[in-house]
Amino acid sequence: MALYMIGDVQGCDEPLGRLLDELDFSASRDTLYLLGDLVNRGPASLKVLRRLIALDGSAHSLLGNHDLHLLAAAHGVRKPHRGDTVGDILTAPDCDALLDWLRQCPMALFEHGWLMVHAGVLPQWDVADTMARARELQSTLRSPDWTAFLQQMYGNEPALWSDSLKGSDRLRVVVNAFTRLRFCTAQGVMEFASTEGADAAPPGFMPWFDVPGRRTADVPVAFGHWSTLGEVKREGVLPLDTGCVWGGCLTAARILSAPGEVERIGVRCDQARKPGKGL
Repeated sequence: MALYMIGDVQGCDEPLGRLLDELDFSASRDTLYLLGDLVNRGPASLKVLRRLIALDGSAHSLLGNHDLHLLAAAHGVRKPHRGDTVGDILTAPDCDALLDWLRQCPMALFEHGWLMVHAGVLPQWDVADTMARARELQSTLRSPDWTAFLQQMYGNEPALWSDSLKGSDRLRVVVNAFTRLRFCTAQGVMEFASTEGADAAPPGFMPWFDVPGRRTADVPVAFGHWSTLGEVKREGVLPLDTGCVWGGCLTAARILSAPGEVERIGVRCDQARKPGKGL
């Protein structure tokens, strides 16, 4: 049995198929963990969702910011962006079933010794806190009135977590940390304007994984979202968004028996887009 984590697919179904072939993936034997942003920007979001659903429990997917954007666009909360490529999902005869499957996806996973998130983890949270916050958000998205949350989801404030936060403010901090975080201060104040690599942090900010005293520093963390991050040599930090949709690679990491160790496998993507908003 092999265990794999895969970075942002973003609608690139053909590279995903080639990657699974390269892994000799078997749904009856192996398990996939996809780190979010399954859809959008690439040419075949509908095929990606149908492929993963057909794997029938051997694929476990996190929700990323593009996945949440699809849910919001489908329910009229946000208009589709000019560069979106999710129209094939919105007009599909099985659209409702696809969206329902998507919103059941978790916000974070802690499996086989790895903490898995789409974007980041606030430095104030340990693993137990992270998973508790993920369950809060998941419960909201799976509730009967889940679309009410979508109306309150967007915004950059509050930018700092506090245990005293309640209601939409509390959930907004959680969703921003899990799906948008790149840089924050040593105190955990999040910054959302910068999309460049780790060396281009705005004054007073740093990559979330470099915050001194980060409470998840004792466990390996795998994440996506940051295609411009560049090479990161940090023990226990595994970025897996290698820019497939921008002409880079789609990357999988096979979880090895030694704690925190992986084997990386990637395939090139020829369906390149020019970088722009929504990176």
